[in-house]
Amino acid sequence: MYNPNLEQLPLKEMRALQNARISALVDRLYHTVPFYKKQFDEHGLNPGDIKGVEDLPLLPFTKKSDLRDYYPYGMFAKPMEEVRRIHASSGTTGKPTVVGYTQNDLEVFDEVVARSLVCAGAKKGMKLHNAYGYGLFTGGLGMHGGATKLGMAVIPVSGGMTERQLTILQDFAPEVICCTPSYAQTLADECERRGIDTKDLAVKYAILGAEPWTEAIRQQVEAGLNVTATNIYGLSEIIGPGVSQEDFEEKGTGSYVWEDHFFPEVVDRDTGKPLPYGEEGVLVFTTLTKEAFPLLRYWTNDICSIYYDANAKRTHIKMSGIKGRSDDMLIIRGVNLFHTQVEEVIQELDFLSPNYRLIVDRKGTMDTVEVEVEVAKGVAVDRVDLQRDCIEKIKNTIGLSMAVKLKAPGSIPRSQGGKLSRIIDNRK
Repeated sequence: MYNPNLEQLPLKEMRALQNARISALVDRLYHTVPFYKKQFDEHGLNPGDIKGVEDLPLLPFTKKSDLRDYYPYGMFAKPMEEVRRIHASSGTTGKPTVVGYTQNDLEVFDEVVARSLVCAGAKKGMKLHNAYGYGLFTGGLGMHGGATKLGMAVIPVSGGMTERQLTILQDFAPEVICCTPSYAQTLADECERRGIDTKDLAVKYAILGAEPWTEAIRQQVEAGLNVTATNIYGLSEIIGPGVSQEDFEEKGTGSYVWEDHFFPEVVDRDTGKPLPYGEEGVLVFTTLTKEAFPLLRYWTNDICSIYYDANAKRTHIKMSGIKGRSDDMLIIRGVNLFHTQVEEVIQELDFLSPNYRLIVDRKGTMDTVEVEVEVAKGVAVDRVDLQRDCIEKIKNTIGLSMAVKLKAPGSIPRSQGGKLSRIIDNRK
């Protein structure tokens, strides 16, 4: 069973634990992973130079390209006979990143997911409707193991096949569901379309992750499925889901990072310099307890801030919601743009639904963005006045002129269980 006392460690004790773990980790990586020995030697560093978290900025970052350069097993710090599971990213933009787990790694994975489930409102004896994909993707098996450790009954539905998902939600009566936020939207829409009264469902908690999402999506999912929705964050390179989790009673105040296992930094996306708590930059993680695939200062590309919350239920540091990914940030006519900024504008206009996408193109030397957004039910798509209101709101809020095309409800592609792309970039 997971240990809730670790969530209440005073900061001084947490730092002592982190420092001891980092010191041991650095020494081990120097002697077992050629990539890290090369990095240390090239920067004139010895393992003994890194005595704790304050020394981490002496080290260079580990990037996804480094993992691909050592594909598939060159970054492993344990021999293959000690590895008990292998996962990989989708590899849609090149070779996948391959990660491994020892038996102890799997126990840590279960522990942090179990913590996250409790944080989201789940309890021993509840049933988990697990709509994350199983297989090489870490989501399905990751959530499954943590729920089992907590003492939940797992319904391993996996992704897709929406009709089957709805049948199981009705007949199997799970109290908790986990999936991507865009797929939760799909389920909510389908319940409404089929006349399913979600107040009759047993599900009360939704744990959503694997995509950036906003309060607009939360409000739609909570109203559509009659649940309390919280964010879970993770990435396969660090461990999978369960790196951080939002508390169901503290929604909107950030997600707890389980920092006894994963030490976070936020750095400037251009200079790489560490930023003070509360400032927004690129999230960087050092794994403190991983055995098979530990990483030093892994550059996640995710944009957020980290901070301590004196009024929080736990002592662990929090991270804000992910604004976007630094490599997915659009630069349109000199202005930095994340799709979540457009989503926040849409949220404020009651004649629009949260279903949208951005179509990016180039006309001559000029980059253009068109926002395709569905109108709310009962609103005509030919309302020029509403289209003009949306254009003006985007211009005044974000500082960019964008075309807007109002679309009929249900006309923009929905998630079928996996991650949903909100950006169609025709410039590539």
